[in-house]
Amino acid sequence: MNKVHSRVSALRSSVTVGGVLLHLLPAVCLFALFAAVGILHVTSRVLVVDMGYRLSREEAENRVLTRENDRLKLELATLKAPGRLERVAREQLNMAMPRGGAVVSLSAEKPARGSGARADAADTAQPGVRVAGRAGAGR
Repeated sequence: MNKVHSRVSALRSSVTVGGVLLHLLPAVCLFALFAAVGILHVTSRVLVVDMGYRLSREEAENRVLTRENDRLKLELATLKAPGRLERVAREQLNMAMPRGGAVVSLSAEKPARGSGARADAADTAQPGVRVAGRAGAGR
């Protein structure tokens, strides 16, 4: 038994903590590498799923806003309809179609430059006034 006991004592004295750690180091490094890769993979998948949810919410909001825009365009077209505008002018604003000689159109000609007071006097003496009849009063 002394021989076995002496071998165990010799083996215990030759095995050190540093030696055990040196033998475990490759396994620990491999485990750490797999853990890091796993964490990175899970993190990237979580980010992808989160971005998918965000994209889905934004697409839903885009559909809602597009429908609202279409509804507002239709409402605008309805409000700008000539028949509706005429009815509102008659009923709410108490307006009426002008009589034949009541429409007066002024020309938008600008006075010529350089003529000075003569051009101004000529424009005030004979303004470009045109009286429109009922046929020209449409648009």
